[in-house]
Amino acid sequence: MRKIAVDAGLARIGVAISVDSLAIPHSVITQGDTAIAELVEIYREKNAECIYVGLPLSLNGGHTASTKMAIDFAQLVAAEGIPIRLIDERLTSKSAQQSLRQAGKNAKQQKAIIDASAACLILEFALASEKNGELAGRRLDTLDD
Repeated sequence: MRKIAVDAGLARIGVAISVDSLAIPHSVITQGDTAIAELVEIYREKNAECIYVGLPLSLNGGHTASTKMAIDFAQLVAAEGIPIRLIDERLTSKSAQQSLRQAGKNAKQQKAIIDASAACLILEFALASEKNGELAGRRLDTLDD
């Protein structure tokens, strides 16, 4: 069954989907009034099992303003009846930037695809963590504030 991962930022939401055991960048959704509806549509269209939401923790594992934003976003998606799992995404955006730079993309070219690439890294981690047959990450109700 397919899975989706998102990298939710202030301006954009990067989306990646699984195809078999591969993570593929899917799209970038502009943050705004229709963002949740667009993500729900992708979830239903792909008949996905769950959505992994990147959880941006500080380097020491603590919560930041970005962590709160990601949790709030995840709660809005969960309110649509979609199973949500939170994946520690420390440094995924930096890793995505580095990979794109190595692929010859300049900063302007990266802007359009960096979020979907970061979502892809989140999904790759989740898929690699599922070797025991269980969903990776943490449920929303297990977060300690």
